[in-house]
Amino acid sequence: MNLQKRTPRQATAEARPVRRAGLALAAASLLVVGGTACESDGATPAGDAAPAASASTEPGDQAASPSGARSPDAEEDVTATSGEGDGPGKSSPDRTEKLVDGSEAQITEVGEQHYVAKIVSKGAVVATLETDGHDAGLNANGMFVALTLGGDLASWMGNDHQGPGTFALEGGWKAKVTKVGELRYRAQIIGHDGVAGTLETDGHDTGLDANGVYIVLSNGGVISSHK
Repeated sequence: MNLQKRTPRQATAEARPVRRAGLALAAASLLVVGGTACESDGATPAGDAAPAASASTEPGDQAASPSGARSPDAEEDVTATSGEGDGPGKSSPDRTEKLVDGSEAQITEVGEQHYVAKIVSKGAVVATLETDGHDAGLNANGMFVALTLGGDLASWMGNDHQGPGTFALEGGWKAKVTKVGELRYRAQIIGHDGVAGTLETDGHDTGLDANGVYIVLSNGGVISSHK
C-alpha cells in the first residue's frame, strides 16, 4: 500500500517491503497488509512476539502498510507476497543486488509498482518478496530485507526489538507493537504528530518504506528498522 512520504515531524500520513520510490505514509487509520512469509524470525518462536515493508520458508501471510522467514541457506523457495514470481515474458531479472549476508537478490519489474525479488543463496532460490499494492519485508533469521513499491531493496542485520512493546526506530519514528493473534502482530508507526501508519502480520512478515526508513515486522513480533 502506498504511503505518502514525509518526515517524522510531518507524520500525519501512513507509513511493507519495504526503495527506489519509497512508499509514502498514508492516513493514520490506514492499515498496510503484506504477502506470505515463513514462520521463523530467527529470534523467538513465531507465536510469541510483539505486534507492529515478506518472505517465508513455512506457509504464512503478510501485513499491510513487516513476519519471519527461514535462513537464506535453507533449500526451500518461499514467497513473501501473493504474487507468482517473474510474470509473463520475464526470463531474467532486471538487476541483481548483493545482500548483507552474502546472498543476492534478483529483482524483476513485472508491472507498475509491482516488483519481485528472488533471494538466491548457493545457487538456490530460498525466498521471494513481491510488491503488489504494498511494500514487502522479510526477517530471514536475523537478516532483514525490505522491497518497496518503487523496486528499491535494502538488507541489514540487527537493530531489532521483540514485541510486544514500544520501541524507538530509525529516523525518529517509534513503533508500538501488540500481539493480536497467532502469528499476527500489529505495529503502529508513530511520528511527532501521532500514528502515521500501521503494519500488520497475518502468518507472514511484512515491510514498509517510511520516507527512506525501512521497517520490517515479522510474524513472530520482531521489528527492525534501517536508514
